Amino acid sequence: MIELTIADDVATVVLDAPARLNSLDEQALHDLGRAYEDAEAAGVRALVLRGEGRAFCAGRDISGVDPRDDDVIGYLGGLVTPLLRRMSRFPAPTFAVAHGACLGVGLGLLIATDVVYVAESAKIGSPFAALGATLDSGGHALFLDRLGAHRTLDLVYTGRLMSGTEAVASGLFSRALPDDEVLAATTDAAATAARGATAAFLASKQLVARIRDERLALWESVDIENAAQAALCDTEDYREGFAAFQEKRTPMFRGR
Repeated sequence: MIELTIADDVATVVLDAPARLNSLDEQALHDLGRAYEDAEAAGVRALVLRGEGRAFCAGRDISGVDPRDDDVIGYLGGLVTPLLRRMSRFPAPTFAVAHGACLGVGLGLLIATDVVYVAESAKIGSPFAALGATLDSGGHALFLDRLGAHRTLDLVYTGRLMSGTEAVASGLFSRALPDDEVLAATTDAAATAARGATAAFLASKQLVARIRDERLALWESVDIENAAQAALCDTEDYREGFAAFQEKRTPMFRGR
């Protein structure tokens, strides 16, 4: 079950199937995509994704899957990958609360989110050795980029799970926090972002994605930064930011 609430320009999307550790079947993936569509249509200026219960998301719900006729490409290529792409392009800053199991598709949801705050006791890694399966949903790219080949394959071969503290220390995600503080810290960060200059945030979000995906060199990225800065000059928030600085007051951004 996927729940969406909107308040003060912040959308909160909750994976609410705690009895199965928020694992996702095909219907849940459709519902999650619809929640992001509805949040975008509402014009929110930030989004928080979290899981109810003991885990963020333990991955795919395989409780009723028969491996003899499993349509893996249909599930991963037809449903999961388009959803992750959709999430990554959400037109506002996105935040996730990672706690408990964050595995498989659950890990992919975090990869597709801009900022991930992680509970110190979270469990992150590749547990698929016990299933005869392999890491999916972008896990290989994330681990190789941040951990290198040897540590990536160590996780794959052994099935060892990193704690949230270790994952953040290894550069996987944004910040590790005590379990009882991570939700409040994430919602506070999202609320702050929702009061910010949305167009400027999106310019940085798009630039970071291009540098990552196109492997842009320094001076190529500088040229794109310059163009983005010039485009922002035409926004209300840019003019408000300069006016507030010159008048020595707090800016009141409207996301325009």
